[in-house]
This record gives sequence, structure tokens and C-alpha cells, in this order.
Amino acid sequence: MRALVAMSGGVDSSVAAALTLDAGYEVIGATLKQWEGPGGTLPANGCCTVADAEDARSAAGRLGIRHYVLDYTEEFSRRVVEPFTEGYLAGRTPNPCIECNRRVRFRALLDRAADLGCDVLVTGHHARIRTDAAGHHLLRAVDPDKDQSYVLHMLGQDELARIRFPVGEMTKSEVRAEAARRGMRTAAKPDSQDLCFIARDHRVFLEERFPDAARPGPIVDASGA
Repeated sequence: MRALVAMSGGVDSSVAAALTLDAGYEVIGATLKQWEGPGGTLPANGCCTVADAEDARSAAGRLGIRHYVLDYTEEFSRRVVEPFTEGYLAGRTPNPCIECNRRVRFRALLDRAADLGCDVLVTGHHARIRTDAAGHHLLRAVDPDKDQSYVLHMLGQDELARIRFPVGEMTKSEVRAEAARRGMRTAAKPDSQDLCFIARDHRVFLEERFPDAARPGPIVDASGA
């Protein structure tokens, strides 16, 4: 069995790759380039940075697995960043992480997994999958403080059948302890909670692109209050 592991450069995906290797899979690591810094390079800050790619490569090297960086900047910009900015201009508060998982990350990686002859796609998300006679079910992670099932709700039966979340059965402290035991430099790496394409205040990001839209106005909820 062969597995494609999405490796972001964080501790969760590093440990997910190690656990998949332990489970007897032939493992291939892949890091997505989704946003560009100056001159078409990986950004220097935020997440999905040069340092993150190097951390992913380091983890792959320590595990002795192949590692690739896949360029999805055009698709990410079109399917995630543009709807994000358009949503704010229309008075909504979009969640680009959900659209990234829906439109780019899982779709791109599942397609690439098939191209590489991989049986499953593995990620470091904190979520779980259970299968019974009724089908595949997405569950919350063991660690309620790190649960990410809410950004994966769009995954259907076909996707869930081919995806594995090995760290969803562990607490975050257990994940870090496992990385430390294996000598991974990501063991103490802080969690990334930034939008990968915004390394500063999102309002500055929007004002730079749409200066005329930066003006005072009412904040209204869905009921009109």
C-alpha cells in the first residue's frame, strides 16, 4: 500500500507521516505551494513559508521518504483568495480555510495521490473517520482543543474512503511527545493559526487591494440586527 502524506512543515503532519510509515505504507510526502512572496518565491512569514517547506523536507529526510513541493498558487488565488476578498466586499465574513480544503487542498492532493498510484491520502488534521455499514463518518478529534473537523465537513463519502487522519486519535501533547521521541525538529514548533496568505492584519491586506472599500459602516447580523 502506498500513501501520499500532506506535509505542511508542522508537527502534526510530520508525526502523521511517521505513523503512516509505521503502519507499513510506502510513504510519499507532498508540500503545497499555495501563495507566493516577492519574485514568485515562498513567502517569508505567515504560514506555508520557506521555513515550513524546509521543516517538511527535514521530516521527510529523517523518515527516509520522497518529498515533493507542488505548485498550486494559481488555483489557490482563483478559488480561495479571490472569493475571500469578494466576500468581505459583499459584507460577509468568509472562512478561506474551508474553501481551501474544499476547492484546492483535498481535491488537488487526491488527484495527485491517484497520479502517483497512492491508495490513501494522509493529513495531519485533528479529526477522525469511522466506517460502519452506513458508510464513512467524520468525527471530532480526541483533543477537543485542537479539533479541526469543522473545516472538513464538506468531505463526501468518496473522499472519506481514501483519507486518513492518524493524529486525530492523539492529544496535541501526545503528538509533540511522539515527535520529540523521534528527534524531529518540529516537536516544539508553535501551531500556525494564521491565514497562509496574510502575514499581518487582514484589514491591511484588503485595504491594499480595495482602498475605496475601507470606510465606516454598520455591522449587521443575519437577522438584520
